[in-house]
Amino acid sequence: MEVQEAIPIVRALADGVNPETKEPCANDSVYRNPSVVKALNRAVGALVAQQERDRNKPISSGKYWTHAEDEQVCQELRKGLDFHQIAKNHNRTVGSIAARLIKLGKVSAGSPGKLSPSDGPPKNRPSSPPSTVKLNSNSQAG
Repeated sequence: MEVQEAIPIVRALADGVNPETKEPCANDSVYRNPSVVKALNRAVGALVAQQERDRNKPISSGKYWTHAEDEQVCQELRKGLDFHQIAKNHNRTVGSIAARLIKLGKVSAGSPGKLSPSDGPPKNRPSSPPSTVKLNSNSQAG
């Protein structure tokens, strides 16, 4: 069931109404219990927030990375573009750009919330020239 289908159902239950028949639930129904009504309203709020996140998600979010896109992201990083601009260029989130660059060994996670250029190739991966990106066969997802 999709989020947009669930919202009116949970909202109806929170209002004490049968979502199929549109008739009010009996006064002794569990759906009239104040703590249940509060929980259902909280669930509606969470579903609406999820719907908004889905609506604002970048187009390429969740899609596989290609070798060409990896190469382009690395070039943009070398040119000095910030993560926000790179993310905008690729229709991805800043977090996905940071995660991909870490996976490629181009940046490393420093203290929490900070990234720094990598001091060299990641362990167990051969060094590659700055203009190319070599990937393990299983590193396409992401």
